[in-house]
Amino acid sequence: MGVTVDVHQVYRYPFEQVVSSFLRKYPNSMDKNVIAVRIVEERTDVSTGIIYRKRIAICQNVIPEILRKLSILKVPNIQLEEESWLNPQERNMAIRSHCLTWTQYASMNEESVFRESLENPNWTEFIQRGRISITGAGFLNCMLETFARTFLKQGAQKFTDLLKSIYRYQGN
Repeated sequence: MGVTVDVHQVYRYPFEQVVSSFLRKYPNSMDKNVIAVRIVEERTDVSTGIIYRKRIAICQNVIPEILRKLSILKVPNIQLEEESWLNPQERNMAIRSHCLTWTQYASMNEESVFRESLENPNWTEFIQRGRISITGAGFLNCMLETFARTFLKQGAQKFTDLLKSIYRYQGN
């Protein structure tokens, strides 16, 4: 069993600004769940110009307290690993992320792409597919997957809200 969440969003902002906002989005005051983001590797391929980054995000455990009665869920923080490949020439960035916590009980993977919109070159298209599968929680598997689906969808909406507030603040 598992849960898949698909997101498709068009931001009416240029690719460079959207990607820059995405790379700087955490931590911020609008989302207190992300405690820190640490770059563990960054390099540029001189032949292609593609910038590779690997980051680790440390997030508060957002699983409801009642579910954290289970010892496997009773951890203060959750770690996520994100890898990205930014191609400035082609104006696209691919992202892959997965959860490093609870790997023996669950898998959480996201694949995302930011790219110049075909509709308007000054807009940015965002496509994301997230998959969560929980296997080690017995009868709670389905409940935890439902919670995870809601959490994934809220994450995409928070980025949209953050972009809007940035551009509102800048007067755009």
